[in-house]
Amino acid sequence: MPATTSQSALFYAMRQHGFVRVATSTPLGRPADVSFNRDSIIAEAQKAHAESVDLLVYPELCVSAYAIDDLHLQAAVLDAVEAALEAIRQASETLSTVLLVGAPLRHQNRLFNCAIAITRGRILGVVPKSYLPNYREYYEKRWFAHGRDIVGESISVANNEDIPFGTDLIFEASNFAPLTFHMEVCEDYWAAIPPSSEAALNGAVILANLSASNITIGKADDRHMLSQSQSMRAMAAYIYSAAGPGESTTDVAWDGQGAIYELGEKLAEAERFSLKPQLCIADIDADRIASERMRTGTFADSAEQIKKTGRNWRRVRFNHQPAMEDVGLRRPLPRFPFVPNRQDKLEQDCYEAYNIQVEGLRKRIEATGAQKMIIGISGGLDSTHALIVAATACDRLGLPRTAIMAYTLPGFATGDETKANAWRLMNAIGVTAEEIDIRPAARQMLRDMGHPFADGEAQYDIAFENVQAGLRTDYLFRLANHHSGFVIGTGDLSELALGWCTYGVGDHMSHYGVNAGVPKTLIQYLIRWVARDSGQFSDEANTVLEAILDTEISPELIPADAEGGMQSTEQKIGPYELNDFFLHHIIRYGQKPSKVAFLALRAWQDTSAGEWPAGFPEARKNGYDLAVIRSWLEKFLWRFFTFSQFKRSALPNGPKVSAGGALSPRGDWRAPSDSVATVWLEELKANVPEQ
Repeated sequence: MPATTSQSALFYAMRQHGFVRVATSTPLGRPADVSFNRDSIIAEAQKAHAESVDLLVYPELCVSAYAIDDLHLQAAVLDAVEAALEAIRQASETLSTVLLVGAPLRHQNRLFNCAIAITRGRILGVVPKSYLPNYREYYEKRWFAHGRDIVGESISVANNEDIPFGTDLIFEASNFAPLTFHMEVCEDYWAAIPPSSEAALNGAVILANLSASNITIGKADDRHMLSQSQSMRAMAAYIYSAAGPGESTTDVAWDGQGAIYELGEKLAEAERFSLKPQLCIADIDADRIASERMRTGTFADSAEQIKKTGRNWRRVRFNHQPAMEDVGLRRPLPRFPFVPNRQDKLEQDCYEAYNIQVEGLRKRIEATGAQKMIIGISGGLDSTHALIVAATACDRLGLPRTAIMAYTLPGFATGDETKANAWRLMNAIGVTAEEIDIRPAARQMLRDMGHPFADGEAQYDIAFENVQAGLRTDYLFRLANHHSGFVIGTGDLSELALGWCTYGVGDHMSHYGVNAGVPKTLIQYLIRWVARDSGQFSDEANTVLEAILDTEISPELIPADAEGGMQSTEQKIGPYELNDFFLHHIIRYGQKPSKVAFLALRAWQDTSAGEWPAGFPEARKNGYDLAVIRSWLEKFLWRFFTFSQFKRSALPNGPKVSAGGALSPRGDWRAPSDSVATVWLEELKANVPEQ
């Protein structure tokens, strides 16, 4: 790391946060035209260097070309290949990128199909292909020997002696730990147990595949499936680079497919059948991979088991000096990590999220034999979503929706608009709807407490607020007793993260919390999906749902005139879209506050960049600068780690919905109720600039 780089400047450098820039390359090529291929490879390496790429993966046998058949056995070709590798080695002296190239190499009277790692004028190592296809259009055993049994050996390449050679090599940058990689060649990952599986269990973070797979109908999908699966199963990044249209088309054709995956997620894909050379670039989050491995005991158990029977791996260490400066961030970065962002799977994702809640509630109704479901309806997002989930559960059980007893419970600050929406929604859904005015009981309680409000003073403190919140829940529980029913909780995951709920007697408590695993941003999206796409409710109900989505989020506990307008939740605790972003990255991967701030800035600073969820309203596309992100993140850390764990430790039952996590003490999140946020706040202050 350059000594002159300031701490403030380091914050903006993606590598400071554990990212590695990788790329696939599909250079121009010609069959057996080694000098042309050499120049194309070097040209792409220079482009990758200019793009600040750390690791560049070329196709299989790209130096000679793959589809040259018996020409692989021609001494003139093999001599030219070694000379070309030497030229590539020399060209790499001034390049910061590690190059993974494919070439045929001779060793001990055999010919091997090899992947060669080159950087800074050094050939780091050579990995021979383990599995040679010899079926359909492939006849590799005619030319090559397999390398499965080659371990602990060395090879000479163009007078470069004692180069590590074998299928037991893992490469790691001694001064940049995220860059730890393994190479395998084409067919290797079509095998039942790819070599990269064992390499990952022995510490390889990035798995690279140099391929020359020809294209047939549907084969591109197969490659995607294998790359996705291997990156997920091996908990790694997988980089796949296939030969392009420069190969011979004597009997087959080539598409130049390149793809980069991380933990099962596709980060980038090259244009197929392109006649121009191209780089497909993405930034791998090595810290995220390490976190996932650490959190998943199965990975460690597998690593322990494989070390009993597997090979002894050699570590090839090398020096890598990446640019510790702002080079952007090249990867998809969802603004709403809890919200479905797969456009082609949007219907499926929304269906699953919604029906997880429905099924959780259906089972609880069935198990308890409850005759009624009791729910308070405010006209806000959470109670609205809980109500439609309950209605769908009734439909599935064959119960009339009138089994849902829904109550509006207006207090001192209930707005006319939200109350009207509550009534419109209850009527449109077809539930049993009633109203209980809690103000007389609240006044009595405040009077009994000696609270100044009872004497006409405008004192709107937390006691004033929680008297109302507690009374609402008190009524609901007693109504449940009275009607042999149970209370459906409406509080959501975002509120539980921030402690924005009244403990015990407020919206914290219920008999079953259908929204406990659903953050506010996902609730908004699911209501929109139900209203527009699901076809479950009437046009009138859908119209009300849209109106509720447009309403300011408010607890409605303090009169509007005292607040200078409607009481705004987000003005007090921060935008839910930011809080949900923070929550996901902290509970799912345990990321440091400085990295969360870095990611939030990349995701939210420019409203015109990146993708928004399908159908997201244009007027709600917000942007945030670093100062705003830092301020709200500091408040989030304090609330999450210091203020609210005791509430989460006493949560009622409720279903987990998202792989992003939930906060049940019986599931994803267990923490002491008396912890403090000091370590997170100190890390934030030390490493995140104020603006």
